[in-house]
Amino acid sequence: MAIRILHTNDIHGSLGPRQLERLVELRDRVDLYFDTGDVIQTGNLGIPFKPDPAWALLEALRCTAGVLGNRETHVLDRAFMAKLQGAGHPLLCANLRKRDGSRPLPSSMEIEAGGYRVGLIGVMVPMVTERMKTSIASAFLWDAPIPRAADLARELRPRVDALFALTHIGHRQDLALAAAVPELDAIFGGHSHTVLPEPVRVGRTSVVQGGSHGRFAGVYEWTPESGLTGSLEPLR
Repeated sequence: MAIRILHTNDIHGSLGPRQLERLVELRDRVDLYFDTGDVIQTGNLGIPFKPDPAWALLEALRCTAGVLGNRETHVLDRAFMAKLQGAGHPLLCANLRKRDGSRPLPSSMEIEAGGYRVGLIGVMVPMVTERMKTSIASAFLWDAPIPRAADLARELRPRVDALFALTHIGHRQDLALAAAVPELDAIFGGHSHTVLPEPVRVGRTSVVQGGSHGRFAGVYEWTPESGLTGSLEPLR
């Protein structure tokens, strides 16, 4: 048995009718759909006055889970929440915290798919860290993503059959994450707009990413024997 997976990243609010139609076709062929950040059109410092249309599109596509991208964040609490308004699927971000140390979003989750128990971990690029002078003006702080992912991977690995990271940290950091956290079966990446026609292996961990702006979607299968296999499908 295999888990079939659809993956998008860095859509930037650019899905047209043909791309959406193609995604609907692909979604009907898979068990899970992950989006790994920068799905909305609003920029990093922008504040939307109504829910971004991208959230409704992902809900229509039955998105299983996602991770925040830099576009989905803001240093002001109300602006941050305004950007997430309308999101209908779980958003993960393990390395995001409020100044009081509380976590505004789940760090991980566990789901069933294809007869397997699947663990998901979400991490994103640090936007404001404690060492930055600008941190005094931010309601949120970001920790280093790889150590946070490593801690969660060690916790989740004994409980799941497959362990995936949903990341928005860029391809170089994805490769570093794969090398540092061998407990991961696959990393579904974003942020650097890297086009990877097929999964890249680092040890036993597969790393994938599908460019940007709705040019491609990744369609993959995972089995314990073969790991993650598949390729990018054009959407245009």
